[in-house]
Amino acid sequence: MEKNINLIVEENENNLRLDVFVNKREKLLSRTRIKNLILKEKLKLNDTIINNPSKKIYFGDKISLEIPEPKEASLKPYDFKLEIIYEDEDLLVINKPAGIIMHPGAGNYDETIVNALIHYDKDSLSTIGDELRPGIVHRIDKDTSGLIVVAKNNVAHENLSHQFSEHTITRTYQLLIWGKLRPSSGKIDTFITRSSKNRQMMEVSSSKGKKAITNYKTIEVFENDKTPTLSLVECRLETGRTHQIRVHMTHMGNSIMGDGKYKKKYKKLKNIDTNLENLIYKLNRQFLHAQTLGFIHPKTNKEMVFTSILPQELENILLLLRNTSK
Repeated sequence: MEKNINLIVEENENNLRLDVFVNKREKLLSRTRIKNLILKEKLKLNDTIINNPSKKIYFGDKISLEIPEPKEASLKPYDFKLEIIYEDEDLLVINKPAGIIMHPGAGNYDETIVNALIHYDKDSLSTIGDELRPGIVHRIDKDTSGLIVVAKNNVAHENLSHQFSEHTITRTYQLLIWGKLRPSSGKIDTFITRSSKNRQMMEVSSSKGKKAITNYKTIEVFENDKTPTLSLVECRLETGRTHQIRVHMTHMGNSIMGDGKYKKKYKKLKNIDTNLENLIYKLNRQFLHAQTLGFIHPKTNKEMVFTSILPQELENILLLLRNTSK
């Protein structure tokens, strides 16, 4: 059902950005959704169509926003066994394996988490995002495993999106990096932007892009004459930018094991346990796992926290490292 929102700017709202103003008044609409609607020319300011979300507004301005009926996604179902950790009428929490992407995009339109969700239950997924991403509130990378929340209706989607944009969602990851972090725990606070050299990669910037904050702590360090120096690290995200942990770890000089995209070239590993060497070279994913996901339930307002154990292929590497370092 299409609906229109009509608003008049009050004195204390003078000089706000358009998207900020609408978000402030319409709490259930996420900033991203508002921005997309403005870019799609669904907003009028004093009866003139505006497609600039950052335009400033002034006392007395009249704003009218059209919220169109979401389009039905025409997606192929994919018979893929989803590991569902929790489900109710508003949301699903899924433990995603490495190797599958979240939603259709260039090169892969059929074998994604979204297609698997369509196969699982196509009639109960939110429809307010991009039509190729029903239910998808947030993403984790193809070669990362772990927990994601999926919205089954639009009210839940808006509510969860709002929690993500306010950075109130709890998200912790476990990862294995090359070397040792110095200091061993801390906060990385930078901007992240698209790489100027490769549009598929992100990089740290001192001034442009989006603010990215990662809190990290070293849990365990492995170093002896039979293993290269490796550290098991826990990262807690304050923001969730594309490739954030991978970019921040590379920025620190400690890329994630198995990360082919951001990895610096490594010398051939010498004098290391052959079993360990085989496991490292066979790893066809990055050692990065979304371990904890916590949020406020959109309907019950209860805090919900989910945890997921490391997948076997990652656990095997840790077991071997612990045995070798005895």
